[in-house]
Amino acid sequence: MNNNTKERESIEFDILFVGGGPASLSGALHLSNLIKRGKQEKGYGEISIAVIEKGAEIGSHALSGAIMDPCGLRELIPDFESNGFPFEKMVTEDEIYLLTKKGRFRFPIIPPPLRNHGNYIISLYKFVRWLGKIVEDSGVDIFPGFPGVDILYDGDRITGVRTGDKGVDKDGNPRGNFEAGVDIKAKVTVFGEGPRGTLTKQLINRFNLSDGKNPQVYSAGVKEVWEMPEGKVGRGKVIHTMGYPLKSESFGGGFIYDMSNNLLAMGFVAGLDYKDPYLDPHRELQKFKRHPFVASLLEGGKLAHYGAKTIPDGGYFSMPGLSVAGGLIIGDSGGFLNPQRLKGIHLAIKSGMLAAETIHEALLKDDFSEDQMGRFQTLIDNSWIREELYKARNFRQGFKYGFYPGMVMSGIQMATGGRWLKKRLKCNEDHTHMKKILEYYKENFHIPEKDIKFDEKLTFSKLTDVYYSGTKHEKNQPPHLKIADYNICNKTCKEEYGNPCQYFCPANVYEMIEDEESGETFLQLNPENCVHCKTCDIADPYQIITWVPPEGGGGPNYVNL
Repeated sequence: MNNNTKERESIEFDILFVGGGPASLSGALHLSNLIKRGKQEKGYGEISIAVIEKGAEIGSHALSGAIMDPCGLRELIPDFESNGFPFEKMVTEDEIYLLTKKGRFRFPIIPPPLRNHGNYIISLYKFVRWLGKIVEDSGVDIFPGFPGVDILYDGDRITGVRTGDKGVDKDGNPRGNFEAGVDIKAKVTVFGEGPRGTLTKQLINRFNLSDGKNPQVYSAGVKEVWEMPEGKVGRGKVIHTMGYPLKSESFGGGFIYDMSNNLLAMGFVAGLDYKDPYLDPHRELQKFKRHPFVASLLEGGKLAHYGAKTIPDGGYFSMPGLSVAGGLIIGDSGGFLNPQRLKGIHLAIKSGMLAAETIHEALLKDDFSEDQMGRFQTLIDNSWIREELYKARNFRQGFKYGFYPGMVMSGIQMATGGRWLKKRLKCNEDHTHMKKILEYYKENFHIPEKDIKFDEKLTFSKLTDVYYSGTKHEKNQPPHLKIADYNICNKTCKEEYGNPCQYFCPANVYEMIEDEESGETFLQLNPENCVHCKTCDIADPYQIITWVPPEGGGGPNYVNL
C-alpha cells in the first residue's frame, strides 16, 4: 500500500497561519479583531482563520532568551499588563562583562542597544501559551500537532499547505494507525515557522526571494534553566558576556537572566559563520559555566530545563522578499530580528500585525494577487520595524572580520545610525566560512577538548541535556534529517572536516560509530534526540542535510524556556 495514493481530506479556511509562535498568533489575533470591527462597520460575512503548529501543544517548541521590548505587545493588546501577561521579572539592572579564561572586566557604560531597563524577562513558552488562549477565545482555530510539509499551488499562487502523514514506519510503509496528511486550503497562507522554516525555505527558493539580498546568517543558541536556592536569584538583573570561551575570530557570547520562582536562565550563543570545524556550541556552554564568575552564580543550583534553537541575525539586508500571490512571510522566518539589540519578539509581533492589515485589505478587495500582497512590504517600510532594523543594517556583517574589529565597527554604527563606508556590507552563507582541518590547524592537528569530562552537576553531556529538554519522537518513523549522500559523511567529510555535524549539533543526533570488524567509523543518525534547532541544515559544509518536520507532535517539550 502506498500512502500517497490514499485519499486526502481537504479543509478550507479563508486565512491560514503556519507556525504557532508570537508572529502567527499576533497576526491571527489582530486579523480577528480587524474583522470583528469590520463586521460592525461594514457588515461583511464570516471569515475563518486557522493556525497550525508542529508541536504537540502551543508553546512546546517555543524557546528564546528572552528579554522582550513590550512596544509590539502594547499595540496588539493595550491592556496586556492587567490581562494576565506572564512575565518573569521586569529588568531593573544590566551588566556586561568581557570574560578572560579566569577573570572578567565589567563595562562601565551599557551600550544603548543593550539597555533593558523597563523591558520584561519572559519565558517564551509561557508567553505563547498565554497568547494562544487569547487567540482561541477570539474565535481562531488552533491545531497543534500538524506540521506543514508541502505548499499547495495553483500556478504561482499559493493555495494552502499539506500537513504531514502520521503512522508511517521508518521504511516509509503505513502502519495500522496511518492517517494521511490534510490539505488545508486558504486564500492567504502566512508562514511564521520560526528560523529556517521548511516551507519558507521552499518558498524562497521557488520564487528567488533572496535575489539581490545578503544571505541569511544564523547563530546557534543553547540554553539551560536552573533551580536555585531561596535568595540566590535577584530582582531582575540581566547579564551579557563577551569573550571567553570563544576565540576572538568568532561571534557570540553568554547571557544570564533572573526569573521567577527561584529560576535562573543562562545560555550561550555562537555565530554559525565560524571557521573551526570542531567548534561545538554545547561544549562552549559547558566551558562558560566553568568560568569562576558563572560557576559562582550557579552554586547550589541544579539543572531543570534545556533547549536549543538557531537565531536569524543577518539583519535588514538579509531579509528575503516577504510576499507572493496568496502568501506572506513573518517573524523569524522573514528575519525580523535586531541582532544589535538581541531582540526579535516585538518585531515578530509587529510583523504579524502588519500581515493582518495586509490581509484585511485584501479580503475587502477580494484580491490576493502578488501586487496586493506586496502591500505588506510597504506597511513595513512605513513602520518602526524599518526604522529600527535599518539602524542596525550592517551590525552582524562587521563581525566577519573577527570579534574586536566587529566591536569597533559596531560602535561606529551606533554613533552614526548604522552608516559605514559602504551602504551595505556583504556576507556569505554560514557554511562557506568553515575551514578544512588541515587548512585550519595546519600540522597541529588535534580535536580540542573532545573528551571533556562532564561532572553532571555543573557541566552535562549532550544526552543529559536532551533529557532535560523533554524531547520525544515516535521512533518507528522515517528520519526527519534527510542526508543526500552518506558516502560524503563516511569518507570525504570525515577526511576533510572531521564530521563537524557531531560537534555543531547540540543534541547528539549525529554520532560517529566505529565498526568492530573493519575499524572504520560511520555516521549513525539518532533523530529521536533532535530538538528542532535546524543547526545541521545551516552549518553542514556540504549542504547535504535537510531538516524536515517529523511526525506531528514530535520534538522537545519546552517548559520555562
